Amino acid sequence: MSVPLSGLAKGLAVTLRTMTKKTVTEQYPDVQPDLPPRTRGVIGLFEENCTVCMLCARECPDWCIYIDSHKETVPAATPGGRERSRNVLDRFAIDFSLCMYCGICIEVCPFDALFWSPEFEYAETDIRELTHERDKLREWMWTVPAPPALDPHAEEPKEIAAARKSADKLAAAQAAEQDQNQEGEQ
Repeated sequence: MSVPLSGLAKGLAVTLRTMTKKTVTEQYPDVQPDLPPRTRGVIGLFEENCTVCMLCARECPDWCIYIDSHKETVPAATPGGRERSRNVLDRFAIDFSLCMYCGICIEVCPFDALFWSPEFEYAETDIRELTHERDKLREWMWTVPAPPALDPHAEEPKEIAAARKSADKLAAAQAAEQDQNQEGEQ
């Protein structure tokens, strides 16, 4: 059995508690806010890592990523080898007037070419200027914070462990070969 008007009394108690607290005003333009470490501002492009695989543009639910590329022929690295072709990035643009900041493009990028930047001050007076081309996206890259330090007690990533194991085997084989060469010389 509920007491009549108990909901009203609880609501008034919350209102009174809030009214007695000191208000805090952020002086935003003069004082920059302290942002959490994983703040989503704009997306920065590390162009050197982009292989024009188009995964980010295909997975984007808003279709706000525009990529243009062309193929270039790379000469053979060794005599008798074959020529290779590779994609070269011509245009990479993100329309931030359409972007919903879901981060899918960043998550699906297999080459770590896209990163979140905490910058949020990129307002424009014209909506057409919210399409940032690759030079602007490259500028945002310098504001991307460094990744957090690894946990010293965490397991070593399997890729690094496999690379270390093969490097140790190679070093052991080279050491054994040197020992055999030294014995043969004596």
